[in-house]
Amino acid sequence: MGTAHRFICHQLFWWALPTLLIMSQQIRTFIAIPLSGQIKEELSKLQEELKKSEAQVKWVSPEGIHLTLKFLGNVDEEKIREIEEAIAKKTKDCSPFLLSLGCLGVFPDFRRPRVVWVGVEEGASKVKELAKRIEKALLPLGAKKEDRPFSSHLTLGRVKGTKGIEKLKEILGCLKAKESGSLKVDRIEIIKSQLTPKGAIYTTLRKIIL
Repeated sequence: MGTAHRFICHQLFWWALPTLLIMSQQIRTFIAIPLSGQIKEELSKLQEELKKSEAQVKWVSPEGIHLTLKFLGNVDEEKIREIEEAIAKKTKDCSPFLLSLGCLGVFPDFRRPRVVWVGVEEGASKVKELAKRIEKALLPLGAKKEDRPFSSHLTLGRVKGTKGIEKLKEILGCLKAKESGSLKVDRIEIIKSQLTPKGAIYTTLRKIIL
């Protein structure tokens, strides 16, 4: 290959690089049910009660809490439309339903709590069915099958140490969501999660109407 030829190839590569990068861009993505302001307000109240334990827990901002149906991780941006169409097809006969919050709990168990959550009471079976359909829709597209059974829950915080853990368990045992009301679930969303030093930034990419 001559010097001139190598120079032209080199120039063409750098000219095309921005396009190549855009084509291969990946985004951190998940599928979720968006929450109402009333639900988020109740989540904040629950967290304030739990904080009285002074336990070492990293609490999730209520504004950043979603009812996640499927976490996809990094996916090619160009596949978002295909993901949307696959989900819409599998959920086309699903109707809107009501959802309310229920009891609180921890993962994996109370002996060694790692995640503090609040469960779904009304609408739990409907949420589970949605998650099941979404997983079936996305398996042909290369999505990973979940190892554990789906659990309808909202993550309130993640335990980071043992300080105050017994008091936290005590509060969890007698606490329940009270004034959240019911949320009408009439859509699911494909959401982009951008991690930053100040926390995740969430952007809705697509809305799928039920």
